Amino acid sequence: MISDRYNYQTGAVGVASIASIGFGLAALPAGVENDWINDDEGYERALGTLETMAGLQRTHGFYYHFLNMSNGGRAGYTEVSIIDTALFICGAITAGEYFGGDVKLLADEIAAGVEWDWYYNDAQQVFYMGYSPESGFSGAWNMYAEQLMVYILAAGSIDHKVGKEAYDRMKSLATRKSYGTSGVFYNTPAGTLFTYQFAHAWFDSGSMLDADGYDWFDNSRRASIAAYEYAVAASQAYKTLSSVSWGLTASDGPDGYKGNYGNLPSNGGNYIDGTLAPCGAIGSIVFTPELVIPAIQHYASIPALQGRYGFRDAYNLGVTETALPAVRRPVAPIPETGWFNTDVIGIDKGITVLMIENYRSGLIWHYFMQNEAVRRGLAELGFTVKP
Repeated sequence: MISDRYNYQTGAVGVASIASIGFGLAALPAGVENDWINDDEGYERALGTLETMAGLQRTHGFYYHFLNMSNGGRAGYTEVSIIDTALFICGAITAGEYFGGDVKLLADEIAAGVEWDWYYNDAQQVFYMGYSPESGFSGAWNMYAEQLMVYILAAGSIDHKVGKEAYDRMKSLATRKSYGTSGVFYNTPAGTLFTYQFAHAWFDSGSMLDADGYDWFDNSRRASIAAYEYAVAASQAYKTLSSVSWGLTASDGPDGYKGNYGNLPSNGGNYIDGTLAPCGAIGSIVFTPELVIPAIQHYASIPALQGRYGFRDAYNLGVTETALPAVRRPVAPIPETGWFNTDVIGIDKGITVLMIENYRSGLIWHYFMQNEAVRRGLAELGFTVKP
């Protein structure tokens, strides 16, 4: 399994994250193709991971969000997660298509066992957001966010299909706004950039349009432009932000993890205190490479941002001399040399690896999109190849 986080100072690893495991499985083909590992090593790791996951407790096919690294059991009172299960399934499918053999057989078997219809609210035509054995279902995916792959996987299921009505309902409930020169696009509640990236690490949205002719790749491109322009505007108050340091996304900060570090436009839920995660911009490299590559070069020029697994998860250089007193600051003091996170987070590394590889070769897209269930799901939703 793969841990949710790793601490550079202590070497401590956290609990396992099923989303991190999904990203890790999808990264194995990139490892083989770049000669970081050989094919046998990749196959063995993929098969061993899937054998472990196949033997764990599941609830109607869904996994707990966080797992104990030593025995695979539920970590604390974590929820049975639809979105994190979907991220894991996407990674499993990618590894299965790439390695074939028993890896594919097991990946397809695990994917087929997910009961999407159980996690679905028929009356409201939306998926629930969470489930706990102690309290039942809660929340609803009644907006556009990172869950696009859920509709594809659910529509492609043979025994537990949830069809196009759920996808159409999501679009009808979603809001559309713009910021700066971005143009109008479907925005997410907090405008955090990962919500425009995670599904697109697997779904080759650049090659397809939905039944209404909507272009989700262009949607993420517009969101990336908005994030860039928002950071440039906010650079008057925050030293961290600039034209080469942008892309607010969920990450650790001086005051702890915040899932709503985000950009405009949003529905009023975005949070900004000068903290920036490099993975935010990097995850948009397929959408706006002309804006992302200079940012990568900038991050690479900051010695304190470098670590064993590439860039540290996030950093904060404090406010500018001209920042007004009302500008939000972290409660924790920022050192003169800046705050640099001691942890690295698995899903942030995951989106970094997958999107760079997609930009270089389209590798992850290629193998995910050839899966039979994925093709069924896209056909059910009415997606067609761009002319």
